[in-house]
Amino acid sequence: MKWDPERYTQFADHRDRPFFDLAARIGAGEPDTEPAWAADLGCGTGALTAVLAERWPGSPVTGIDSSADMIRNAKARSKNNLSFAQGQIQDWEPGPGAGVLLSNAALQWVPGHQELLTRWAKAMDPGSWIAVQVPGNFGAPSHALMRELAASPRFAPALAGVLRGTDSVAEPGEYLELFLDAGFDADVWETTYVQVLTGPDPVLDWVRGTALRPVIAALDPQDYQAFEAEYGALLRQAYPAKPWGTVLPFRRIFMVGRKS
Repeated sequence: MKWDPERYTQFADHRDRPFFDLAARIGAGEPDTEPAWAADLGCGTGALTAVLAERWPGSPVTGIDSSADMIRNAKARSKNNLSFAQGQIQDWEPGPGAGVLLSNAALQWVPGHQELLTRWAKAMDPGSWIAVQVPGNFGAPSHALMRELAASPRFAPALAGVLRGTDSVAEPGEYLELFLDAGFDADVWETTYVQVLTGPDPVLDWVRGTALRPVIAALDPQDYQAFEAEYGALLRQAYPAKPWGTVLPFRRIFMVGRKS
């Protein structure tokens, strides 16, 4: 699946806010308690990974992403304690010492990420932190309508199995139990950001940068244009435009824990 760094950052203000809400709950950071390492899994363009490197200047910070285009963009931000590497999230393993694992809006793409979280949590040294945010909006009209259209007779042959459903992420209580069972002091919560987007088709523009990427990759250009036209009309009905913009509620699930 190919990612477009420029399109992904189109709504940077809205997309970045959950990262800062997540990172603010990580307790590591005083000069005498800087983490032994920090990793940002699914780092994208690296702009937010650079924030972690500034917060912990004495710690090696690594951003990892599966997209060659994203990593190419991110490597321009490399500096003394900040580096980037292309790789699969599933292949990452924690290093020695009390470190910080952060993943912002990436693990929803990884089937079975709960098992990954459990494995990482057990492998990390005491004093380590895990901070994860995943979208909790797979039941929202933006996603439900996409899945329904993908399952229609015209598109089902090419899109069967391409889009994941509400099982892409767990509910907050399940994540809380996962952290506690792994010996972490945990803080799990959810937030619905009620965002006002502007432009002629703002919700379509939003999902073009994320949820629509598997569809774009699976369809030939002509079929994708037909899919987008029909999907865009459905979105305009589900998210009607007002004189001041279009409201897009976006639920997100946060989990932060420190290993005892």
